[in-house]
Amino acid sequence: MSDPLRRIDALVEEDTLPTPQVRQQLRLAAGLTQAEVAEAIGVKRLAVARWEAGLTQPHRGNRRAYAHLLRRLAAKHPAAAVEEVPDEE
Repeated sequence: MSDPLRRIDALVEEDTLPTPQVRQQLRLAAGLTQAEVAEAIGVKRLAVARWEAGLTQPHRGNRRAYAHLLRRLAAKHPAAAVEEVPDEE
């Protein structure tokens, strides 16, 4: 496959991320700290905090690594992969 086609495939197959709430739930279910996640991905702890707060989104390489981590955590902790919706009264 030519290089432009690989780049196009990479764009089309870009990893989607769960909501910020679910990102945090998955990390907590696994007993991981933001610092541990940050070290595994190769970013600062503040970046993970911002991703979990929905303030920023990870970019390409970091996004791919973060999405991979979250998929693995969701497989191990499926209950944490569900977004909690508050009850309406």
